[in-house]
Amino acid sequence: MAGPDVAGGRGARRLAGWSRRLARLVPLGPARELRRLRELPPRTRTTTRLLGPTLRVVDPVSFLDQYEAIFERELYRFVPRRENPVILDCGANIGLLSIYWKRRHPGARIVAFEPDPELVEVLAANLAATGSEDVEVVPRAVWTGEGELDFWSEGSDGGRLLWDASDSRPANCRVRTVRLRDSLTGATDMLKLDIEGAEVEVLLDCADRLEQVDHVFVEYHSFHAREQRLDELLQVLRRAGFRTQILPEVASSQPFVGRPEHLGMDLQLNIFGYRT
Repeated sequence: MAGPDVAGGRGARRLAGWSRRLARLVPLGPARELRRLRELPPRTRTTTRLLGPTLRVVDPVSFLDQYEAIFERELYRFVPRRENPVILDCGANIGLLSIYWKRRHPGARIVAFEPDPELVEVLAANLAATGSEDVEVVPRAVWTGEGELDFWSEGSDGGRLLWDASDSRPANCRVRTVRLRDSLTGATDMLKLDIEGAEVEVLLDCADRLEQVDHVFVEYHSFHAREQRLDELLQVLRRAGFRTQILPEVASSQPFVGRPEHLGMDLQLNIFGYRT
């Protein structure tokens, strides 16, 4: 009687091993894969084949938020006026938006800026996995000048430059900066700024060059310890000729009695600028 049980145990283990190897080769269905990612704890490093090729994920929570906005809702879809658009992806994170734009516009020239040393390697690997090697990766933070600044690496999508003395986050590295203005030297079809609180300073520095930009997306971040400057940001866009749509990302449902607290922010807005 013992013989069949032992053989059965070996057979079950062998079958389980084959099943695990097969799972690595054949991607789960989208619903099952989304459920798997949702069940993972935050900051869990994993991979996914949700988009076909194997992509590296540093945080399933932020990945799922980005996937839903980018690929399911197509929130960043735009129609360029030329076949080979120029796109500046500032704050490229792990590359999902650059991948999306490259799939929609194969001839696009995309420059992806990402300062977080924890994410740059993942960004490059994901671009390569999707056949987007011609996306130029710039491992620097866009800012108002060249140099170095302290940086707080949050580990997923919330890292930021510590350029303001009111920011109490502890620096855990220094990063190199590049002046975004120097990249706005010609017609630009899309400018995306997700730079965690540096957006007003950078846009003010680029103000007289925004007229050559067709579409702009800006994440506006309002931090508890800083003066709100949404009016300055909107004024820069208005003077450059943009009309705007604004969608809340982090906001209170009862602003007079409670404000959110998200990585030091009490408000985060998605601002879309376009020309009619």
